[in-house]
Parts: sequence; C-alpha cells; structure tokens
Amino acid sequence: MQSIRIYEMPKCKMVSSGIGMFGEEKFEHFNEWMSAQKRSMFPKDFLFWDNSGFHWLYMYDESLNVPSEFEIIDFQGGLYAVATDIDQQTDNELMKTEVDKFLNENGFERDLSRSELGNIITSPLVQQTLGYEQMDYYTPIKVK
Repeated sequence: MQSIRIYEMPKCKMVSSGIGMFGEEKFEHFNEWMSAQKRSMFPKDFLFWDNSGFHWLYMYDESLNVPSEFEIIDFQGGLYAVATDIDQQTDNELMKTEVDKFLNENGFERDLSRSELGNIITSPLVQQTLGYEQMDYYTPIKVK
C-alpha cells in the first residue's frame, strides 16, 4: 500500500492572509473569517512558512465576501506529493525520506521553486473523537 498520493492543484485565485504569526490580530482575523466559511468535503485552506512567518491561503470563489484587508492572489498550482500524519507530531525526517523514496521510484523529484503546503483535514467531530487533528503535508514536485 502506498502512503503517498499525487495531487494536482489547478491554477486558481486564493485569498491571502499575508505573512504573520498565530496570535497576531490580522492572522487571527483571517482564521476567524476562514472558519466562518461553509465547510466542504475537502479543506480549502493551505498554510505554509514564508521565511519570516506563516502565510495562509483560502481558495477563492466569487461568492465569497472577502474583507478588504485580505488580498486575492494568483496561485500557481502544480503537482504535489501528499502525506498524512498527526498535526504537530510529524517526524519530518522520516516523512521526507518516505516522500523522496516514493518520488524516486515513480519518476518525480521535488520542485524547489514552490513552497510546501499543509492543511488540517480533520473535522471538529473527528478531532474530538481522535483527540488530535490529522494534517496533509503537500510537497511540490515535478516530473524528472
């Protein structure tokens, strides 16, 4: 059984939090706005580290009422290798090894021109039942 899957994200528009840290007013406001959106089958938010802070994105569609403090940006999309683990308990070295092994065996390599992404995939009910949240870790990749 493979524990890594390949996901292709389309080019799209995303609502951007801007760069910040948890606990900062604008970042927390983005979290509140995003959390108020109707849940869908799949999470629409993606978080990544941008050298000086976190950057949170939310897939944009024209029905959204986006506060003026948040920018709507173009998202490049592309191929990602996706692994799932427990949020904040991931052995990053073990996951990196597992992802790289999968990529090497299947004709892919890391795409260092794009950022790694992550999102929580656990609903509140599942989090309450499990006692933790699961997170998908997206590694940008390209064909060798």
